[in-house]
This record gives sequence, C-alpha cells and structure tokens, in this order.
Amino acid sequence: MTDNQGLQWTDAFLLGYEAMDDTHREFVDIVDRLLTCADADMAGVMHEFIQHAEAHFGQEKDWMEETDFPPRDCHIDDHNAVMESARQVEALVQGGDVDIGREFASELARWFPSHADYLDSALAQWLAKKKLGGVPVVLRRNLNIER
Repeated sequence: MTDNQGLQWTDAFLLGYEAMDDTHREFVDIVDRLLTCADADMAGVMHEFIQHAEAHFGQEKDWMEETDFPPRDCHIDDHNAVMESARQVEALVQGGDVDIGREFASELARWFPSHADYLDSALAQWLAKKKLGGVPVVLRRNLNIER
C-alpha cells in the first residue's frame, strides 16, 4: 500500500460501492502524486488534492445526509479535520515548504486505509442497502494472505 515511493491502489481498498471505489481510486492517485511529484509541482498537486477532497468529501456528506446515515457526524468531522489540515499545508507549500507537503501526504497515506476500513466501509454497506437493496460483495485480487 505505502512504500518509500508513494501510495498504490490495491483491491484491499475496495468497498463494493462503485461510485465510492472510483472516488477512492482518484484519492489514492492524487496522494501518490503528492508523495512522488517534483518539488516544483508540489503546490499545483496540493491544490488539485484540495479540489478533489472537497468534491470527494462533499459527495460522501451528501450521501450520508440523503440516506440519514446514523454515524454521519463522526465521519464528517474526520473529513473536516483533513480539510483543515490540507488548507494549512497548502498555504505553507505555497510559501515554499515542500517538505510539509510530503509529510502531509505521508499522513494521508497512513490515514486513508483505516478511514476506508472503518468509516467508509460502513457507509458503503449502508448505501448499498438503501440504494441497491443488499450489502456489497467485494472480490479482491492479488492479495497476499499469510497462512
């Protein structure tokens, strides 16, 4: 998932709600770009991340509100904390502090798997039940499973 190079998509991130999985692929891609871009590109990629995150988190908030998702406040608070940090980091990156941008991206790479496993997976199941009438079935490929 994470390494010294970046963040790579893996089927372990699949939640079974296609629209959410598609958005999460985009999230992983942009975090990977934050981790691996040239220093000169950091400010632009950071701005792209903020645009993506606003749309991504806004979409999930809309889904939660439309379907009356019970633990939505906790989920929204988590997103808001990320956005607050992202805006602070963007200002620092625009001032020339590329290292803080990389540190932020590393934190995002650590944050995302657990956020997806706990908060987003619950939302994906809720949405599938509400909109599709059942829970998602997720088929994952190429996972290294220790026995």
